[in-house]
Amino acid sequence: MSEKLDENYARAGYHHKITRGKSPALLMVDFAQAYFDQNSPLYAGVDDALASALRVRETVRKAGLPVFLTRVEYAKGGSNGGRFYEKVPALSVFDVGSPLGDWPEGLVPEDDELIITKQYPSAFFGTTLAATLTARGIDTLLITGLTTSGCVRASCLDTLCYGFVPVVVSDACGDRDHRPHEANLFDMSAKYADVIGEAEAISYIEQLG
Repeated sequence: MSEKLDENYARAGYHHKITRGKSPALLMVDFAQAYFDQNSPLYAGVDDALASALRVRETVRKAGLPVFLTRVEYAKGGSNGGRFYEKVPALSVFDVGSPLGDWPEGLVPEDDELIITKQYPSAFFGTTLAATLTARGIDTLLITGLTTSGCVRASCLDTLCYGFVPVVVSDACGDRDHRPHEANLFDMSAKYADVIGEAEAISYIEQLG
């Protein structure tokens, strides 16, 4: 293809902005010790993403807006993990009781923050998240978490499919390598979500207040 990628996508109308709602919430996807422990098979070196997500969370909480966190947990041996557990053997680090499934240092869920336990990539699949967002009148999700190419992307896509506005905070997402991280941010921005930086996310929340 002789045409430049940006020109090709612009001609197709990709990267079009979605109108953000006035009732957002924060979604923190799978911040678990497994991604921060260097002895873990899922270690990703994503400290900066967590730090950014915590700053966004602080702003969201000051504004009195809801915070949702997801965690992964399987029965011993993955009997409730289906083909996903079979495909990715390293998911055994999330078997019930494993310390690698714990929250990483610096992240302690507050009593008013809802924890969604899941077994599959999307925060929506097999959970009550969509019904809860609808019942609470939430129209927009600020999405942060791990990993960009995996559960963040899956959750972003389902946010869109369930009729909510997905806004992915790029600085507050991370992956084990910059290439899948950047490629998936680009693709989500093109087709499924608004992708913004931490500063813009914080400004959006503060303006609502």
